[in-house]
Amino acid sequence: MEQFVVSARKYRPQTFDDVVGQKAITNTLENAIQNNHLAQALLFTGPRGVGKTTCARILAKKINQEATEDTQEDFAFNIFELDAASNNSVDDIRNLIDQVRIPPQVGKYKVYIIDEVHMLSQSAFNAFLKTLEEPPKHAIFILATTEKHKIIPTILSRCQIFDFKRINVKDAKEYLIKIAQKEGVEAEDGALHIIAQKADGAMRDALSIYDRVVSFSGKDLSRKAVTENLNVLDYETYFESTSLILENNIPELLLQFNELLAKGFDGHHYIAGLASHFRDLLVCKNQATISLLEVGEETKAKYFEQSQKSEQDFLLKAIELANDCDLKYKTSRNPRLLVELCLMQLASLTYEGQKKKSKSFIIPAKNFVTAPKPIRKEAKNLIRENENPKASPVNTEKAPQAQTAEESKPVAATNSLKDKKRTSAFSLSSIKKKKALEEEKRKLQAAAEKTVDESFTEEQVVAAWLEYTEKLKNKGKKILASILETDKPKLNDKIISIELPNATMKTELERAKGPLMRYIKEKCQNSFIRLEIQVNEEVSKKYIFTNKEKYEKLKESNPLLDELRLTFDLDI
Repeated sequence: MEQFVVSARKYRPQTFDDVVGQKAITNTLENAIQNNHLAQALLFTGPRGVGKTTCARILAKKINQEATEDTQEDFAFNIFELDAASNNSVDDIRNLIDQVRIPPQVGKYKVYIIDEVHMLSQSAFNAFLKTLEEPPKHAIFILATTEKHKIIPTILSRCQIFDFKRINVKDAKEYLIKIAQKEGVEAEDGALHIIAQKADGAMRDALSIYDRVVSFSGKDLSRKAVTENLNVLDYETYFESTSLILENNIPELLLQFNELLAKGFDGHHYIAGLASHFRDLLVCKNQATISLLEVGEETKAKYFEQSQKSEQDFLLKAIELANDCDLKYKTSRNPRLLVELCLMQLASLTYEGQKKKSKSFIIPAKNFVTAPKPIRKEAKNLIRENENPKASPVNTEKAPQAQTAEESKPVAATNSLKDKKRTSAFSLSSIKKKKALEEEKRKLQAAAEKTVDESFTEEQVVAAWLEYTEKLKNKGKKILASILETDKPKLNDKIISIELPNATMKTELERAKGPLMRYIKEKCQNSFIRLEIQVNEEVSKKYIFTNKEKYEKLKESNPLLDELRLTFDLDI
């Protein structure tokens, strides 16, 4: 059987044209070789898997080929690779310096590629300084590293630095398409896009993931197979979640989250991905920023369609809520509840947004005590007469027999003012009057709550339950309405029972069950109906334990574990 060669080695670029995503650097190196402007000390720096060592090998081969007519010669004896991770001592560098003095037997240059150069010790760097600054004419040094900040400044100042960038998703996907065509693999565009995203800018990682997924699914590479094998959340999950949020469908949203946990997905990963999804929807709102969306054309159309259903204010608030949940997740004692609460808040955003717009924070004018309006002369005379009848008698002869409507208004205003003046909120009469009103109200309420014991059926209970739920929706209490829709009420004698998935919902329903039961009792004409709320622990525990829950289980069996964590200041 023929030995398998991984794609990262099998399809390693042999020329600068084959290098993916580093066009600026490869063009610079080619021009430097043609114009004889190549420095003798080069530093290639950048993330892992972006082509630093590959470009160093291509450069080492190309500069010797330029001096000869034989383009097939690889000049392997002129290229020396040193792994600084394992050869990082002063003696290793001294041996290298001794070899540099000897000119090449074939070709024009001896090229020394030092990989992971940041691993050299301080003394090894110092021993290398002089040779790096003034190397022999036949020697070229190419240093490669992923951590430029660990290299001492005196080395950096002696090198020509090339910063390699991360390979974007589009370039990585196009390269994977070429490889799939060469291998005869039928790959969906969405499948390769997920692989390119998972690689996070590293082409070597993308090829390794590609090999793994092909081993799993064979020659037919589908998006579903990729998501199953890589255990990643597909963007379809976030499209579905957003649709449920826009519909204010809290029960289905919580059930979807429970299914994801049962499949082994992390809640932190889910909420962070949901925040990114909202960001992508916001990007699609404007034609100028749609280029920031790194997805295929088919997926881009889906994003655009859903973005038209989402208001910009909603997306901004949703990003803020999801990001806040992401930040608090690690320190939360109950991360599942934190995510569920965030999802319920997101699903309530559309209603709350309308409510806030109509809410007024200005104190109504009627709550202010305003100065009384000027009273006409006739009203003043009436007040003076009432206060001191002997002081200013009214001339009855000159008084008109009938008052006009306009003249009667000030008198009414005067009487009301006089009544207000005579009645005090702290007087004995007002207190007695208040007690009498309360007693009358209590009697009326007792009469309204007259005990009735009519027979009723489960259908009547369910109908009343649904009617009350609709009333809650119309009043804008959608969270409480969604709790009532979580389970269908069941009747056992005169006891209504309902099962809820968690204790949070039970607490909310307990607070609001008074008006609910009064409504059902009135509809069913029975004063002895009671409500029992149960939490189904089996349903609520059908998910993979989080790291925090695993730690709590271990701590129960071994309490010293918590002492160990506090001693070494460990994180979970």
